[in-house]
Amino acid sequence: MSKKKTDKVSKDKKKYIFHVISSKNYVPMKTKEMASLLGIPKNKRDELQLILDSLEADKQIIQIHGSRYKKKKNKSHDNFDESDRITGTFISNPKGFGFVERKDSDEDDVFIAAPYTGDAFHMDEVEVSLLPRQQGNRQEGRILKVLAHNIHEIVGTFERSSSFGFVIADNKKISNDIFIPKEFINSAVTGDKVIVELTRYGGDRKNPEGRVKEVLGMADAPGIDVLSVAKAYDIPMTFPPKVISQAERQADHVQEGDFNGRTDLREWTMVTIDGEDAKDLDDAVSLSRDEGLYKLGVHIADVSNYVQDGSSLDREALKRGTSVYLVDRVIPMLPKRLSNGICSLNQGEDRLALSCLMWIDSKGNTVKHKIEETVIRVNRRMTYTNVYKILEKTDDKVLAEYGELIPMLEMMRELSDILRNSRRKRGSIDFDFPESKIILNELGRPVDIRPSESNSATKLIEDFMLQANETVAKEYENRKIPFLYRTHENPDMEKMEGVLSFLRKQGIQVTKSKEEITPKEIQQIISQIEGSPKESLISMLLLRSMKQARYSVECKGHFGLAANYYCHFTSPIRRYPDLQIHRIIKDDLRGRLNDQKKGYYVSILDDVAKQTSATERRAEEAERETDKMKMAEYMSEHKDEVFEGTVSGVTGWGFYVQLPNTVEGLVHVNSLLDDYYDFDEENHQLTGRDFNRTFRLGDKVKVMVADTDIMNKTIDFILFDKGYGRR
Repeated sequence: MSKKKTDKVSKDKKKYIFHVISSKNYVPMKTKEMASLLGIPKNKRDELQLILDSLEADKQIIQIHGSRYKKKKNKSHDNFDESDRITGTFISNPKGFGFVERKDSDEDDVFIAAPYTGDAFHMDEVEVSLLPRQQGNRQEGRILKVLAHNIHEIVGTFERSSSFGFVIADNKKISNDIFIPKEFINSAVTGDKVIVELTRYGGDRKNPEGRVKEVLGMADAPGIDVLSVAKAYDIPMTFPPKVISQAERQADHVQEGDFNGRTDLREWTMVTIDGEDAKDLDDAVSLSRDEGLYKLGVHIADVSNYVQDGSSLDREALKRGTSVYLVDRVIPMLPKRLSNGICSLNQGEDRLALSCLMWIDSKGNTVKHKIEETVIRVNRRMTYTNVYKILEKTDDKVLAEYGELIPMLEMMRELSDILRNSRRKRGSIDFDFPESKIILNELGRPVDIRPSESNSATKLIEDFMLQANETVAKEYENRKIPFLYRTHENPDMEKMEGVLSFLRKQGIQVTKSKEEITPKEIQQIISQIEGSPKESLISMLLLRSMKQARYSVECKGHFGLAANYYCHFTSPIRRYPDLQIHRIIKDDLRGRLNDQKKGYYVSILDDVAKQTSATERRAEEAERETDKMKMAEYMSEHKDEVFEGTVSGVTGWGFYVQLPNTVEGLVHVNSLLDDYYDFDEENHQLTGRDFNRTFRLGDKVKVMVADTDIMNKTIDFILFDKGYGRR
């Protein structure tokens, strides 16, 4: 509509129509419906349409489905009408307020003040009424009703009273104690760690209620702390009897009939290379020369031969999704009878495998490949430590023990370097973060924490597994066979731009040739900071600006690896997606992948992708929580001791400091007594108003351990220089 026409529209009539559309009881209407509501005769409807066109041109209203008009919302500045409602998940805060994470929306969370939380419990699905928004402030809301409860069980510490009990939740977001009627105490005594099944969720100033479902043991008993975390994340700790029974019925050696249709590779020289403590060995490697090419064999345990689709074993494996590696234990995806027995590629034992054989040239290109069912026999079970000693020639005794394997291992390093350089050239991002190695004593208490860094041996296996995963994914994507992929989508550029702006201010050259950054451009940034004190910190900033990898039925590529094709093929003992795609591969190899079978996989794979992505996140969070808990416990023995560390994060409430042993703690802004400090989010720094002292990402500082909270998994530092320290 032309501006000339809209200018002729009466301002008073525009104001009136906009008032109608903005009113609390208005529902989106078409022009005809609005005219009828307002009693506007047919000969005046053209004028109404002019008014609506004018309001639309002014971006005050919009058209939605069926040419119906409604008020336009401005994400930043409009006052939202209280009639606007959203649904989402309520995240409570111990101080009484909370936030609602919007469902199916990337918009900011909605703040819920304490008086407006209603009867909502932590993690409830709720309906929220959005309150009028003040310019520059975050959106606030009022919880109207609870749609569904998502928490049904809580882990906490039991306290007994004369006629009742109560449980203090481990999760501090659940601030109210849970009331336990006397008849539901279930033999719990004061100090027990328990699992409570909620029977009422409280509200209206009433505490939630529940019954003690399981007593885990005294809170301070060895291993109970880690067990409590696992239980809080609802990670299954034991296998149902039927699952155990199925596992026990499996033979402990390969049956003669299983050899049929398989390629016999038992005469090939191959090894497993794992950590010293590993018992579930699901990958072996071999390498030779073949007509000027490297012939790399990646041989993966054929778990699908023993875990049949739809069986009790299979359903339990899907439920678990992955093995969980906590600080003091492994919670396996499969019973040990399988994972440490017939499915494990143990030295000197005949084993069934799926082998990916790749012929690779001197530039790292896979010239041809073959995937086949095989029978293998591992020659030696090797460790990363010993392989490293061989490759670096640091231990004569080890060199003598594995002498016959040294030529193959040296060739493996040669190929590993080629593959790594090839990936680097195409832009693969290599974040090399040291992992935390937490050493526990027999009582489960931490006695040492140190970084566990990768070396030439760990990189060798990583390179070979990546090559196999890419090769398998490419094969099945090119043939358009229903499959399960590992995808890593492009970063959110809004987040990434903030990091890039910060890097430029640090004097780091940033090149971005297109609207979206490429993996190669990120890799170039990392190359610039390699070996610098800020390498790990800047790498972490870049990593946090990226999306999480997940499982998908669509082959969307892997941004971090700069790979067009990628899947998880190499760990079926501990990851369900690998087991699932092994079944697809075997159906394909055996000629069973007809239209009916393809239809079956199409019908299940999306659910498998969602379930395994969710269980992977759960495992990661539980692993992170137990590590943080043991770090807090370890540092509790070092109170008042001084350490040198690096500023690893800066926030409005203080800055985080990481010690050389990977432990991280907070220097709270309230402990900085020499000045009032302002937070500069864009530049990741705190600056004093009067004396201009600045704390930046990467700064070296001395800190003293002021306090630890094992339950909350936190460590508090105070600055220890220029007059700081305990007072």
